[in-house]
Amino acid sequence: MNALPRSRPTPADETPADGDSFLSRHRAGLGGLLVVAAAVAAGWAIWSQVGDRVRAESAYTLRPEAIELRGAAPWVPVGLKAEALRNASLDIPLPLDDPELPRRLARAFDMHPWVKRVVGVELRNPPGAIVEILCREPVAMVGVQGGLMAVDAEGVVLPSADFTAEEAARYPRISGVSSAPQGPEGSSWGDPVVEEGAALAAAIGPEWRSLGLVACRPVAERGARMWELVGPGGLTILFGSAPGRETPGEPTAALKIAGLEGAVKAATTNERIDLTAARPTGSAPPATIPSP
Repeated sequence: MNALPRSRPTPADETPADGDSFLSRHRAGLGGLLVVAAAVAAGWAIWSQVGDRVRAESAYTLRPEAIELRGAAPWVPVGLKAEALRNASLDIPLPLDDPELPRRLARAFDMHPWVKRVVGVELRNPPGAIVEILCREPVAMVGVQGGLMAVDAEGVVLPSADFTAEEAARYPRISGVSSAPQGPEGSSWGDPVVEEGAALAAAIGPEWRSLGLVACRPVAERGARMWELVGPGGLTILFGSAPGRETPGEPTAALKIAGLEGAVKAATTNERIDLTAARPTGSAPPATIPSP
């Protein structure tokens, strides 16, 4: 009798053997992966327990006392750094692995009303930082109900509480302002009258004190807003338009300022001098370029 032909194995019959073969061949690799995964999990568990403690160590954090502030002007209070960090909630050890740390430091100082601009932030090793700033400079005090408020040459409101009464008296006063600041300290007053008065105070500069001038105020003259300076002995000087806003035919601010000293010295008590009609007496004519 002929033997029945042996049946060929089906794919289903081969699967267990092939699976066993695959596991046999890759058992070492799979074991290695399991070991790595277990190590990662264990490391994460350990770091979650000690990470905060490691971050708090001096080698991994930037402490406020290690931040050096450069560019602080003599008229700015010495506590500017501490105040800026405190207002930004950065007066604690800061993690050095924070990629946003330089930006956060720059923003903290940029938000301070005394700071006009943050020039740069540099992180150093061992842990430290250098923050360089450009400060706003007070040029005048604006008379308001209840006292004075300091402004810079652009009419930005400065922290008036940082001035004593004696210090405030050294600055020229801008009177005739009926508005109140439209924003907080460090922002523009929001009134063109204040901006013009501040620009005038900055243009005259140290001449205020040397000539005994004490204030400036807006006046209506010839259908326009002009400015009047108040000096000693009831002296008033019609300065004219604010710098850069001269009317046609009006001398420039530079020419008028050049003639201030002579006008004040020649003035009598209660006299009113007009600097807008012509070039101030004693001032030099504009320079010319010789013809070839």
